[in-house]
Amino acid sequence: MKIVIAPDSFKGCLSAAQVSEAIQAGIWAANPDITCEKVPLADGGEGTVDALVHATDGRFVSEVVEGPLGEPVEAQFGILGDQETAVIEMAAASGLPLIPQEQRDPTRTTTYGVGQLIRAALDAGCGRLVVGIGGSATTDGGAGMAQALGARMLDSQEREIARVSGGRLDEVTAIGISELDPRIDECTMRVACDVDNPLLGPRGAAAVYGPQKGATPAQVEKLEAGLAHFARLLERDLGKSVVEVPGAGAAGGLGAGLLAFCNAQLQPGIDIVLDVVKLVEKAAGAELIITGEGKIDSQTAFGKAPTGALRIGQQLGIPVITIGGSVASDASQLNKYGFAALFSILQQPMSLSEAMCPQTAHQMLKTTAEQIMRLWLATNRKQSIQQQKRG
Repeated sequence: MKIVIAPDSFKGCLSAAQVSEAIQAGIWAANPDITCEKVPLADGGEGTVDALVHATDGRFVSEVVEGPLGEPVEAQFGILGDQETAVIEMAAASGLPLIPQEQRDPTRTTTYGVGQLIRAALDAGCGRLVVGIGGSATTDGGAGMAQALGARMLDSQEREIARVSGGRLDEVTAIGISELDPRIDECTMRVACDVDNPLLGPRGAAAVYGPQKGATPAQVEKLEAGLAHFARLLERDLGKSVVEVPGAGAAGGLGAGLLAFCNAQLQPGIDIVLDVVKLVEKAAGAELIITGEGKIDSQTAFGKAPTGALRIGQQLGIPVITIGGSVASDASQLNKYGFAALFSILQQPMSLSEAMCPQTAHQMLKTTAEQIMRLWLATNRKQSIQQQKRG
């Protein structure tokens, strides 16, 4: 019997690989002869590098880059098992958690470090790049990222602006790309983007996400004007119209910058992950898929990793069971989408801090997976006996 284990991480507690290990331990406690295929998943956000590196037997690379405020940051990216694909999380270099609450100000932050990570991946010989753009601290339209790759941002005196932040976009009067890293044209870049926000307007990068990054109402107006100005320059100097592209407003307009400077494709994160880890191939011949994430609720149905596992299960005719750190009261509607069953790992009342202790969560996952497997095996034995009697 083959079981596929394809969970997301339990964020803040266990990585997707650790969740997979705990579930496998529970399955083997029920029956050590079962074949387990572990395929850690992610949805394109936090944990994507970790999941894809583990799923493909890849490796991690550390690089010191400039953080969102220009400070040195040690950021990790992944090189997958094919040695040709790099996976980058922009949050590793320009993420909001890198800035103390009292210093958050998207008029001052830059994506320069993201460009440095892209360059490092190219230096490592990678011709295919996957970039996750969730969790940003920036609203610079990707200008900083482009500068790190060789683009020049010039002011009215034709002087280069060293580091363009969100609040300095209005100072740029021309964009030069003659020195842009030529390897950009030779690589393919897929961007994990799970929002469809345009660059500008009431659903744009500044209006929707600026306040979450610390912007005041006045700063939101300045950021909006700066992004509009930058978009006009992108169209004039690069011939790239990005304003209306769904997802261009993601990560403070980094979506727009990657489209304009890197010829990137914006795609749902889970679609990229499922393709990279080859879940269809790995699930072939399995009798069951077990997936999961930290919190199972109605939002799980929208672009989250368990729904990706369900899609593959339905494609191959394999039932899918989901395990969560918690299962919300509205989660039962997920059964209507096709999940065979939902299980919480909680077995007794406990505080959130207790439940999120990695050792405790690992043991609860193992116990839950063991009981699921024992029930599955008992049901299969009963069905087998009934078929023999009918035969």
